[in-house]
Amino acid sequence: MMQTVSIQLPKTVFSALRKDPQELAKEMRIVAAVKWYEMGEVSQGEAAEIAGLTRLEFINILCRYRVSPFQYTPEEIAEELASINGKSSN
Repeated sequence: MMQTVSIQLPKTVFSALRKDPQELAKEMRIVAAVKWYEMGEVSQGEAAEIAGLTRLEFINILCRYRVSPFQYTPEEIAEELASINGKSSN
């Protein structure tokens, strides 16, 4: 189920960004989804849904915004690598 959110923006925003209202609304959804994903607020699937994209399209957008598609902390990566290294030496 979708809900509509309405916001007011100055008309100058549209000319400054060179976008019509529909394009700007779509871009705002994408940017919000990317940022919320980057902050760990939503999963990749949820972010894709917010952005109105497939998961693959969203991953491509993440690359465009230079956001990693992987939500791992440095500690989690180190644990994974240690786990892999421990298994391969057996």
